[in-house]
Amino acid sequence: MDSFYNKEELASIGLKQVGVNVFISRNAQIYSAEKIVLGDNVRIDDFCILSGAITIGNYVHIAAYSAIYGGTEGVYIDSFSNISSRVTIYAISDDFSGNSMTNPMIPEKYKKLQKSKVVIGKHVIIGSTSVVLPGVKLNEGSAFGSFSFINHSTAPWSMNVGIPCKKIGERKKDILKLEQQFWEGKNSKAVM
Repeated sequence: MDSFYNKEELASIGLKQVGVNVFISRNAQIYSAEKIVLGDNVRIDDFCILSGAITIGNYVHIAAYSAIYGGTEGVYIDSFSNISSRVTIYAISDDFSGNSMTNPMIPEKYKKLQKSKVVIGKHVIIGSTSVVLPGVKLNEGSAFGSFSFINHSTAPWSMNVGIPCKKIGERKKDILKLEQQFWEGKNSKAVM
């Protein structure tokens, strides 16, 4: 685990809040650390970018090369969710219509940014190379195949794929029973 920051190094990053058993790769890039909250048992792999207001729950994995741009509105990722490699999540985006200028080197008065919170519910899994746009709510248990373009909110426990993504079926809820067993197992060990 030498490729991850140790406790002292994590403390020096200046995160707003950091839980226990948190692993962040030394090769990840963190901007606006004072706006980032990490729960317990979080792992963030190599070459990830975290920028802006971001809150991550417990037992969450962010795989290599993923990027989360929280801006001022924020990205919230609930517990037991998984962000596969090369996923990009935007709570802020330029206006592509041509009605305003674009890019961070242009003064704000010439730009029209789209800013809206992104909420990723509990037990959500997002497949590799998918993109999530501002204002989207991915409800509990929803799943997204690789290369999905997620530009609208989705139903709980739905399976989604495509560009743009569309629902292709229902996801099983066996995860909820496993979560209950997981917590019961953790509680029985704490009693011993």
